[in-house]
Amino acid sequence: MTTTINRPILLIEDNPVDIDLTLRAFSRRNLANPIEIARDGEEAVGWIARWEAGAPLPIVILLDLKLPRIDGLEVLRRFRDHEISKNLPVVVLTSSSEDRDIETAYNYHANSYIVKPVNFDKFTEVAAQIELYWCLLNQPPE
Repeated sequence: MTTTINRPILLIEDNPVDIDLTLRAFSRRNLANPIEIARDGEEAVGWIARWEAGAPLPIVILLDLKLPRIDGLEVLRRFRDHEISKNLPVVVLTSSSEDRDIETAYNYHANSYIVKPVNFDKFTEVAAQIELYWCLLNQPPE
């Protein structure tokens, strides 16, 4: 059994600037969990096979919606349709505040929906809240 401290966070994000921003925000918080990155929707869906092969399940998935190859909502749907990933916590972390995206994400059983702050300090606050709740307080499925 992998402890929650050792379980990774899976960041699904295609924008290099947003990847860097996220990594810097978590680094500033001295996050203990490793961060894995999928840079498009197809790579994200590929994690299902890796988990089936024994890769540690993420403690939380941070999912952007505007992804190349397979969009984030379809990634979420596929995660929820698969036995190994159907109960993993998924936080949609995206620039979209469109009602349609929010509603669809929750219909596909997203656990949370956060619109990315543009300001680095505010983004660091969001990272702190994600870390506190999803990595320290929440009890994820094994």
